[in-house]
Amino acid sequence: MGPVSCTTLRRFGPDRPQSVTANSTNLAASGADSTRIEESRSAALEPSGSIHPRTPRERFLQAAAGQPLAYPPVWLMRQAGRALPEYRELKTRYSFVQMVQTPELSAEVTLQPIRRFDFDAAVHFSDILVVSEAMGQSYRFKEGGGVAMDFEVRSRQDVERLDPTVIRERLAYVADALRLLRAELGSRTALLGFAGSPWTLANFMMQGGSAADFTRAKLLYHTDPELFRQLMARLTAAVAEHLRLQIEAGADAVQIFDSLAGLLAATDYEGASADWIRAIVEALPREIPVIVYARGFHGPWEPLIRSGARILSVDWRVPLPWVRDQLPPGLGVQGNLDPFLMTTDPGIVARETSRLLESMRGRTGHIFNLGHGLPPTARLENIEALVQTVRTFQ
Repeated sequence: MGPVSCTTLRRFGPDRPQSVTANSTNLAASGADSTRIEESRSAALEPSGSIHPRTPRERFLQAAAGQPLAYPPVWLMRQAGRALPEYRELKTRYSFVQMVQTPELSAEVTLQPIRRFDFDAAVHFSDILVVSEAMGQSYRFKEGGGVAMDFEVRSRQDVERLDPTVIRERLAYVADALRLLRAELGSRTALLGFAGSPWTLANFMMQGGSAADFTRAKLLYHTDPELFRQLMARLTAAVAEHLRLQIEAGADAVQIFDSLAGLLAATDYEGASADWIRAIVEALPREIPVIVYARGFHGPWEPLIRSGARILSVDWRVPLPWVRDQLPPGLGVQGNLDPFLMTTDPGIVARETSRLLESMRGRTGHIFNLGHGLPPTARLENIEALVQTVRTFQ
C-alpha cells in the first residue's frame, strides 16, 4: 500500500452505496448539507432547555457529557464489517488480517456503515488481539473457524515474553488508519477507538480466541495471584498505550471491551478486572470519554463506577432504566437493544427501539446501541429502521 491519504480510499470496493441519510463521496467535505438537515431537525425536535447539536459528532459528545437531548446519538458495536455486502465483497480480495493491518483498508471498512446509515459515530475497524500480537503473541484464523494463538501463555516465562514497551512502534498502522479517518470524517462524525480489557485479553491469550470454556485465567487469579498481577500489569500498560495512540491520532472517545466480564463472580470482578480498567482510565487524558462494555456483568455496579469510565455499555439482559437509576447522575449508559432483533423485520425493530427510547425518556447521558455486536445475519432494512426510529423520536 502506498502512503496514507484520503484519496487512496477511493480505490477499494464497488461504488459507494446509497446512504439512509447521506450519500456523499467525501464525508467531511459534504457535511454542510447534512449539517443543515441536522440543525433543522434539531430545531424542530429539541425540547426547551435541551442542547441543540449541529452535527452527529456534537450529539455524541454532548450525550457523553450528560447533556439533555431530545433523542440520543446512535452507533452499533460491529457496525463495520460482516453484515454489509460491500464488506463481504472486499473480503473476497483481502483477508481479515490484511484489512485490519492496512490503514487504507481499515479506514474503508470503518467508513462503509457511515455512508450507508450516517451513524453519529464511526468505530475503527480493528481487533482486540492486535495488542497481544504487538506484545509478541501472534494469532491466526483456523481453517475450521475460530482463532488460535501462536503460543498460549501458561508460565512465568511466557508472561515475560510479552513486551508492552513496543506497542507504539508495532501498532503504527492503527494510528495511520485513525488519522485517515479523522481527515475523512472531519468535524461532522465522532470517531471511536477501542481495545480489549486486560481480563478479556488474558483469557484469549491463555486459551486462544475461541475456547469452549475459558478457565485458565480464572484459575491463575485464584491460585497464583502474583503471576496473575504480573500478566495483568503488562496487559494494562499495553492497552493504555494502545488507547493513547488512538486518542493522539484523532479518536474522540474510546471503548474498553470487557467481553468476558461475565465469567467472574461479582465478588471477584473488581480485583480481576475493574481495578485494571481503572488503571487504564487513569492513564488516559481526562477530557476523553471512556466507555466500558462489561458483557455479562450486571452489578453491583460500584466496581465500574469507581473505574472512572464516563459511560457504561450494558448488554441486553437487563433493563437499561434500572441500570441508569442505580448509577450516579454524571455517569452515562450505552445500549442496549437485543442484537437478535436485527435478524427479524423492520416493524419489530422499530417497535422495540421505540420502547427502549420511551423507557429512557428524561434520563440524560444515553447513547443508543445494541447490547452486543451487530450479528452477521442482520438485515440492512432493520438497521435502517433502527436509525430512523431513533432520529425521529419525539
